[in-house]
Amino acid sequence: MSPRELETYLHAHIPLSRAMQVSVVQAAPDEVVLSAPLAPNINHRDTVFGGSASAVAILAAWSLLHTRLSAEGLASRLVIQRNTMSYGQPIAGTFTATAAAPDAEAWHQFLRVFRRKGKARITVVSVLHFAGEVAGRLEGEFVALGMDQPA
Repeated sequence: MSPRELETYLHAHIPLSRAMQVSVVQAAPDEVVLSAPLAPNINHRDTVFGGSASAVAILAAWSLLHTRLSAEGLASRLVIQRNTMSYGQPIAGTFTATAAAPDAEAWHQFLRVFRRKGKARITVVSVLHFAGEVAGRLEGEFVALGMDQPA
């Protein structure tokens, strides 16, 4: 899936991504990088609103899983079950969220369970960067449901 294809998908299916002006910098099965500007995500302190930062971090992790599952030819509904977000510094401009692939063993276990049960969960980390520095970190647990599984 190309960055343009992923961005088009996100804007069409997750309207918040369009409102936040999220763009896809990189879309590969091993890493997804999203970017978002300050203006539509600003708070009363002229920095990025924490909810916006968290949303972009979640979106990067979700996009990574979506990209990987699509590459495997597996249709699913992905949902976040829980997450922990930490903020290291204020973000005063355009920022990125980078989600990297889970380790190979965790991914293979996830796929094995998903194929067998039609449902599986996995943890993905997404790191926020601003001005060359780490600005935050999300650890999210996601659940993939097979298309025949109830939501």
